[in-house]
Amino acid sequence: MDIDTRTGGKGLGGRNIIEVIRTMRGDLRKSDRKVADVVLEDPQRILNATVGETAALADVSQPTVLRFATAIGCSGFPDFKIRLAQSLALGTPATHSVLLDTDEPEVVAEKIFDYTMTSLDWARSRLDKVALNKAIDILTEARSIVFFGFGASGIVARDAQQKFPLFGVPCGAELDSHQQVMVASMMKAGEVAFVISNTGTTRSIIEIARIARDSGATVICLTGSDSPLTSYCDVSLIVETLENTNMYTPTISRIAALVIIDILSTSVAMRRTPEHQARVHQMKRQLSDMRRMQPI
Repeated sequence: MDIDTRTGGKGLGGRNIIEVIRTMRGDLRKSDRKVADVVLEDPQRILNATVGETAALADVSQPTVLRFATAIGCSGFPDFKIRLAQSLALGTPATHSVLLDTDEPEVVAEKIFDYTMTSLDWARSRLDKVALNKAIDILTEARSIVFFGFGASGIVARDAQQKFPLFGVPCGAELDSHQQVMVASMMKAGEVAFVISNTGTTRSIIEIARIARDSGATVICLTGSDSPLTSYCDVSLIVETLENTNMYTPTISRIAALVIIDILSTSVAMRRTPEHQARVHQMKRQLSDMRRMQPI
């Protein structure tokens, strides 16, 4: 969700990047049109290609590929790839992907809702269902679960810990680095360490995964890519989003991670005994009673 102050919003205007390329193709330089043609021919292939690979496919130089990205209104090749991903995610235009510094609050609301839904659908389409089922199997058999995370991932860990009635076993959430080491070191077989890191490169979280695994626990990670963290985990849930580091970008990775926690906790609860499910229903009824205003 980049701020297109360079063009004043007139370049892309938040439109589907594939539509933009198709519309602008005739006005591009001859060499730029060659890049446009390979993008239009197989956008999914270009989505996974580097600048060099794209240049080779189009039979142009790498600077030409970079110039093409700028010519169609992107701030660079990475920005072009993000917009291309958005266009392919739902198969419909990601019309609200660009925030402008002149946007009114109601426009910002529309754009963020659209961007969030597009990114969540992108994550859903790429979620490894085999890994998801393995994680559910492990969590169903766990004697206890401890969730580890920092920052936004710590918020996800707290949310997961609050789902302990659904998981049906004792759940903890550790956000302090010293406490994380202490708890991970004391874990044992039958217990699950659930480590959360969108980047998967935070050294302390990787170390927690290693310590917990060496202690005998089964380790599940929730991360945004095939990161270094996955090497220390028994099951890796990779939740890829369209997020970038622009200052106006909402934390899509956290929202996607919260959705995964809901999927896991609900799926585990559905595998529990009828007696346990009855207790969960009773708990929810009691919570509902607490929310009702009592007569004075």
